[in-house]
Amino acid sequence: MAMIDPLGALTDAFTSFLFGKVETTRLPVRTSTGQAQAVYLPTAAPGLGDSGVIIGREVYSGKGYIYDPFQLYGQQLPAPHWLVLGESGNGKSALEKTYVLRQLRFRDRQVVVLDAQGEDGVGEWNLIAQELGITPIRLDPTAALNGGIRLNPLDPSITTTGQLALLRTIIEVAMGHGLDERAGFALKVAHAFVNETITDRQPVLTDIVEQLRHPEAESAEAMNVDIDDVRAWGLDVALVLDRLVDGDLRGMFDGPTSAGIDLDAPLIVFDLSHIDRNSIAMPILMAIVGVWLEHTWIRPDRKKRIFLVEEAWHIINSPFVAQLFQRLLKFGRRLGLSFVAVVHHLSDVVDGAAAREAAAILKMASTRTIYAQKADEARATGRVLGLPRWAVEIIPTLTPGIAVWDVNGNVQVVKHLITEAERPLVFTDRAMTEASAMPTDEARALEAAADAEAEARAEAMAMERQWRDESSETVA
Repeated sequence: MAMIDPLGALTDAFTSFLFGKVETTRLPVRTSTGQAQAVYLPTAAPGLGDSGVIIGREVYSGKGYIYDPFQLYGQQLPAPHWLVLGESGNGKSALEKTYVLRQLRFRDRQVVVLDAQGEDGVGEWNLIAQELGITPIRLDPTAALNGGIRLNPLDPSITTTGQLALLRTIIEVAMGHGLDERAGFALKVAHAFVNETITDRQPVLTDIVEQLRHPEAESAEAMNVDIDDVRAWGLDVALVLDRLVDGDLRGMFDGPTSAGIDLDAPLIVFDLSHIDRNSIAMPILMAIVGVWLEHTWIRPDRKKRIFLVEEAWHIINSPFVAQLFQRLLKFGRRLGLSFVAVVHHLSDVVDGAAAREAAAILKMASTRTIYAQKADEARATGRVLGLPRWAVEIIPTLTPGIAVWDVNGNVQVVKHLITEAERPLVFTDRAMTEASAMPTDEARALEAAADAEAEARAEAMAMERQWRDESSETVA
């Protein structure tokens, strides 16, 4: 039996005499989660830390939203790659540009941009490049014929294995199917002969085409086949490569790599705006630039590199190009590479010819940012990416500048904020004169979003609350 403390009992009795009984009994109250939420203080999900670049603020809590794949990698992120989705005019372009500008404030950052869009004859990243004192690498067949930029697929800085893989990819993309063994053999022996015999200059594609048309007898003897057979096997390959030498893509890849390309600049912009985005030329360009960068740009020098690709469906939708970029992503991750792919609709890639390769690349993207989409597209996106139901429901209601961010399962609704210093670089319309410069439709939409933000936030929270009420039982 427990001993009674006389002094404690006396103290409790005296306190009760002066102040009355301290303990009270409260009757239980039965209510629903929808009503009880007004009783409890609001809470917000944890953020991503305080290291990195500021994106904006969370819509629900108002907290600042900071994101950096290099800081999060290995802890909250299994991979530093990022997928940005959404229809035009909702703020994807503004997000990409401000993100790059803010990353470049760190001295150990370097960015390459494949700029596939443009206006007034230049790419849309042209103003940012000028602001940083950078000259874009403009790949233009017309300009190349007059001394413009060239990238050589046979550049000695690319390994022999890399050169052959690049040549195969170019041919397979153009032909729409893989090379058979005989065509692959003809290409291999032509490439080997050119590399062995041309030592006083950079080998170029013209040398490969010439060797395919007129193979050496030694090539046939090595495999105990007729020389005419080797020539026939390589004919289709020669015709495809001839397009880069004397066809609609001539001038850009049929000579030594242009001097003066600064691979140490903080920002490198490949301006592809003069190339038809719907032609076979675009995936070919993506393949050449991707492999060229893999062998000349990514180095073990402790720099953190960002590779941002506009219109990335040209990569993900081609099986052969997608396979090259899968290797680039796996290889680059060990050397500090963050790949940023920007596409309009996920259906552009998951329903395409490279569905398997697209799924592999999407799996590597641990960060997904989704701007407004139509309801059907939002549901399809949610299924593929595994988004929670409440996020899928609000995607069609998002206003420009607001997006759902999924960082390895940490899902937030984020309002992107732009500073006054960044605004002239992000929102421009070069068709207007400087004196009467006006913001683009995207800029006007984002400015209007500030007025509608409170309404959008209330609608999103109401929808989430309704869903939670429907899935919860009455609690005590």
